[in-house]
Amino acid sequence: MAERVARTSSSPSPGINAFRLGEPRYDQSTYRGRLRHFLDIVDPRTLLVGDEKLKSSVKLLEDYKSGVLPPTITDSQLWEAQKIKQAIVHPDTGKKIFMPFRMSGYVPFGTVTVVGLLLPNPSTASVVLWQALNQSHNAGVNFANRNASTPVTNADLATSYLAATGTASGVGFLLHRIVNSARFADIAKGGPLIARFCPFIAVAFANQVNVLCMRSSELRSGVDVCEENGRVVGQSSVCARKAVTSTMLTRMLLPAPILLLPPLILSRLEKTSLWNRFPRVRFPIHVGVCMGAFALALPLTIAIFPQTLEIATADCETEIRLGTREEVLHFSRGI
Repeated sequence: MAERVARTSSSPSPGINAFRLGEPRYDQSTYRGRLRHFLDIVDPRTLLVGDEKLKSSVKLLEDYKSGVLPPTITDSQLWEAQKIKQAIVHPDTGKKIFMPFRMSGYVPFGTVTVVGLLLPNPSTASVVLWQALNQSHNAGVNFANRNASTPVTNADLATSYLAATGTASGVGFLLHRIVNSARFADIAKGGPLIARFCPFIAVAFANQVNVLCMRSSELRSGVDVCEENGRVVGQSSVCARKAVTSTMLTRMLLPAPILLLPPLILSRLEKTSLWNRFPRVRFPIHVGVCMGAFALALPLTIAIFPQTLEIATADCETEIRLGTREEVLHFSRGI
């Protein structure tokens, strides 16, 4: 058995940042740092981690927190342990997140609905079905990764789900009917290609509705605003609007490359001799293109905005300004 000694830090690893429990590994003030951070969060390899590996990772972090570590443990090992725990265990409940709803499972499991949304020549029933399934998966991811310290009622969850699903299905159905109408076919030469862009419009609308419904309580009561040392000054509706607005923008941009790039790529591939000579490879290529676009878009998009935003104290409500001497305050925007 490895000897354990009282230590307040790990052994340094060449080229590796010093480990900080509960903090991001990379600089969150730069886009590159945020991108590397989210690449860790969505890494699908963590889906293959077994219970024993998870337990040992959690135990290693507990040993670090207690100041007792095996002498051979390095910063690199601690960062890996934290990555595994954060990918699998909910930070508020301490329970394992259902695999399809983990952020690391978003691409592998979400690709199924993306492929369905982008199937060529879909029927009306297919449009409604895949839009509903996509919003169902999104709802599961949102709920599983929610801030459990802020209670969300079942009524809020149901309203958000029904509103997003209804919006996506309704807009998808309407666009499908318009694109496939005889009048539209007469005026648009690119009807089949344009039809493939309809899922993006429906999903983008639904994502906005989902965010507004799920975070309506924040808009009413505000979000916590903190000083540099973490002290909560109060709740600000001004900050809530900024947080929700940036999240809505992210949710609008996220499906763009996922649902717009594959139609463009596939429309080009359909004109090649390979596509016509080997019909059996069409569906695997379709799936590969969709998964590739999804895997590329997810970290690139969610890294646009920092998780913690800043606001000048002078721009906050009067009670916030009176409760602090600091000129800049911080608040979380959510994902």
